[in-house]
Amino acid sequence: MDISDVTWNEPARKKILDDADRVLQEAVQVVAEKPGLSSDDAFAELNGLLKDRFIDYEPGPDIRKYADAIADGEFSDSEPTS
Repeated sequence: MDISDVTWNEPARKKILDDADRVLQEAVQVVAEKPGLSSDDAFAELNGLLKDRFIDYEPGPDIRKYADAIADGEFSDSEPTS
């Protein structure tokens, strides 16, 4: 067996991704509840909430997209779906 053959099975992979989505949704919800944040402030707050929750976390374009949406008031008071 080659080391590249060592992977999570599909149910485990799905759970890992669902859990990661839930963590992201919760962080966005927390930051979105703070009125008047600029996109840069929302971006910084999201990164602060996420950086210790993932191995080798690096902020990417998704985080900027959600920070922009927070600053534009695009999120409702809905609960995370995952």
